[in-house]
Amino acid sequence: MRAPFQEGAFPFPVKYGYCAVGRVEAGPPDLRGRPVFCLHPHQQRFVAPRACLVPVPDTVPPRRAVLAANMETALNAHWDAGSGPADRIVIVGGGVIGLLTGWLAARLPGAEVTLVDVEPSRRAVAEALGLRFALPAAAPRDADIVFHASASAAGFATAIGCAGNEARIVELSWYGEGTVPAPLGGAFHARRLQLVSSQVAAVAPSRRARWSHGRRARAAMELLADDRLDALITQEIPFSEAPAQIPAVLAPGWSGLTAVLRY
Repeated sequence: MRAPFQEGAFPFPVKYGYCAVGRVEAGPPDLRGRPVFCLHPHQQRFVAPRACLVPVPDTVPPRRAVLAANMETALNAHWDAGSGPADRIVIVGGGVIGLLTGWLAARLPGAEVTLVDVEPSRRAVAEALGLRFALPAAAPRDADIVFHASASAAGFATAIGCAGNEARIVELSWYGEGTVPAPLGGAFHARRLQLVSSQVAAVAPSRRARWSHGRRARAAMELLADDRLDALITQEIPFSEAPAQIPAVLAPGWSGLTAVLRY
């Protein structure tokens, strides 16, 4: 899972990152002075090909534009799921990807959308985005579509429990190199459930013939024009303080959603 323009390798030292928003200082006249998004590691200045830049529209503040890559993932997930109006949709896992996926689902006319998470504090942000909220023990059943984004075996089991007969479970979690137990007996077979992998590196098959990566990136950026999405950015770190503050963000138990580095 190397990021574009990455240097080095994990764990450290590595120059990583893929959610950079900056202002064009030199380049094509139509972009000069404009804020743009780029899949580029964290640093104060860089040179990038024009094709890698997504202009940030006036309706989206630069700070919120850092969520563009996450919004692309959520948009692609709905294309993989085939979500539609009036669907009963459950999202298991209330991180940034889960919340953005839920926010898109809630915009479908008549859709009944519930976020399921083990952390009760996620209720406030879920409801602010127009979603219902439930802890796993009270998760709704008989969903038409379930998005799993908790990256945990327990969450995946919850997703299976939420799915109705012949429903589709869209797996959005990234597990890395670990092995995760999956309860594929019992309800999984009895209900004839579908399990679909969704990953943003490729445009979903249902759109691939007409949508380029650039078109999808521009659409995701336009979708960020909602002030409520500012709730997904929970911490701002001055770049000069990154060495002192980043370890806490990477440590187990960090309760935030998105930490933004400000240069």
